[in-house]
Amino acid sequence: MARKSPSPTPKTKSAGREAKVLRHTRETQIELRLALDGAGAFRGSSGLPFLDHMLTLLARHAGWDLALEAGGDLPVDCHHMVEDLGIVLGQALREAAGGKAGIQRYGQAAIPMEETLVNAALDFCGRPYLHWGIPLLDRELIGDYATEMTEDFFRAVAMNSGLTVHFDLVRGRNAHHIIEAAFKACARAMRQALSADPHARGAIPSTKGAL
Repeated sequence: MARKSPSPTPKTKSAGREAKVLRHTRETQIELRLALDGAGAFRGSSGLPFLDHMLTLLARHAGWDLALEAGGDLPVDCHHMVEDLGIVLGQALREAAGGKAGIQRYGQAAIPMEETLVNAALDFCGRPYLHWGIPLLDRELIGDYATEMTEDFFRAVAMNSGLTVHFDLVRGRNAHHIIEAAFKACARAMRQALSADPHARGAIPSTKGAL
């Protein structure tokens, strides 16, 4: 039987503030469902326990429902899975946010975690940009998760969602705390940016009339 060629082009379906994205390549096979107006629940697995922990925090603090089915070449390295999950999540965010009518658009959060403090500020403007003001960490691995991939994950999210986001480490020592604070700060900022603006009256939050 001939092998079915993988398709790198995602298939996306969205309804309301929900989206489903499929991405199948020779390296990863990912199906992700996102509901922006959820109960803050994550289910499924990336195959990387630490990343699953971060996705659980992301869903909880953003107020999303996030469901994931994923498989790939994890015995080679975690790189493909982490980056491709960022791509898929970014695409799902873009679809679920729709035309962005009536949202706050901007979000900002400063999250402390013991000795650590991380700031995240973002804009759902349609112009992707990532400022990563968190230096490479002394601890290279947490379980099978390469800590340097955190930047790549958020860059993939930003580039595929049309999000401008700035991260800055104010202080911190523990790698787990720093990465967790970054995920929580991003989640809280996203929750704010994607929430309804009571003063917008359903309008696009831009003088251009489009985002």
